[in-house]
Amino acid sequence: MSLVVYLAAFMLGVASVLVRRRPRTALRDPLTLSTCVAIALAALVFVCAAPATLAAVNELTGVPNFGAPLTYGMLSAYSCAALVLLINWRGGPRELVRRMVLRSVAAYGLLVLAIVALFALADAGTERLTDLDTYYANTPFMREMILLYLLGHSAAMLVMCAVCLKWAREVTGLLRIGLRLILVGTLLDVVGFQLTKYTAVVARWNGYDLDFLSTDVAPPMASLGAVLCSAGFVLPRLLPPTLAQWRGLLDHRRLAPLWHLVRSASTAPKPPTAWWQLPQVRLQWREVSIHDALLALAPYFDHRVRERARDDALAAGRSPHEARLAAEAAMLTDAARRAAAREEPPPADGSYRLHATEVSGTGGLVELARALDRGRPPPTAPHTPPVPDGAGPNTMAGPMAEPEEPHVA
Repeated sequence: MSLVVYLAAFMLGVASVLVRRRPRTALRDPLTLSTCVAIALAALVFVCAAPATLAAVNELTGVPNFGAPLTYGMLSAYSCAALVLLINWRGGPRELVRRMVLRSVAAYGLLVLAIVALFALADAGTERLTDLDTYYANTPFMREMILLYLLGHSAAMLVMCAVCLKWAREVTGLLRIGLRLILVGTLLDVVGFQLTKYTAVVARWNGYDLDFLSTDVAPPMASLGAVLCSAGFVLPRLLPPTLAQWRGLLDHRRLAPLWHLVRSASTAPKPPTAWWQLPQVRLQWREVSIHDALLALAPYFDHRVRERARDDALAAGRSPHEARLAAEAAMLTDAARRAAAREEPPPADGSYRLHATEVSGTGGLVELARALDRGRPPPTAPHTPPVPDGAGPNTMAGPMAEPEEPHVA
């Protein structure tokens, strides 16, 4: 069971690190800070709840079952952090938010103190690493401690369920998906962890043994629920920048034909080639370099080439926009050839702005790159000498064929 719990803790820790991409900015943003704290505390709960950790804590402190109030205190702190996260997520007047956060922290702070006090008053001398809740379900003070931490956690999770269910109807897009993931994870926690714990404890109160619900069912359900909740918190914050990086990677590759054509004319500094550079950084370097090259090639633009290519494209049935892109691609190809051959620029007949320089972003450059790619001539097949008319498949034609005898009249 320790492996499953440690795996959940590791995934939660990774989620916390991903959300806190910029530590200095995160500390100034209450929503980001509360998200990181909630996910990190969830990871600590699973680390503390692992039987291997409980055994190590008990041995280090010399107190049997000392890991129990530590784990329950961490769980109560996570419940408080979840409520604080919801308060910051909802927003509102700063004073109101601050007052609600302080009330939540005060309430769960008293809960943690009560858990520690009840454990100190209880007689729990027998170490139990996996079934403490059911083993001590009828022990004075331990019984109250177990019930108290379950009630505190249930209150926070039920509030989270209600809030997520309400907000999911009011928002759209990634935020709605994130709220639904949080809702599913919270329901798994309520049903799979808390309800099974309550059932096993109440069964002990009535003389029945349903300990497997507490020892075998509750931990994996709690792990799955926590991972889903973390995914719901992380998804709306991480998916948009991830998609932006993916689009940057695609645009960087789409600009390859244009870059290979004009790279020799660019005088911009060479982009960094480190493998850890993000796609958007690479795309910005390529975009700047291409614009620099287009500026250097502008004196070599031959507008006669552009006009002929535009007329041919219009005659072929292309739209005016497609015809313009095809004409500019042909003119740019000719300009790159002239510049590479060090020819004299053609006579200038006025300035001309490419479509790619009139639009913001990389969209115009990508269109120009596609027009260049479409304008490439197809690979030519090797030339095959024509077969004379009437020659069958077995007829030898060409220099290796035997000459026919002249017809004698």
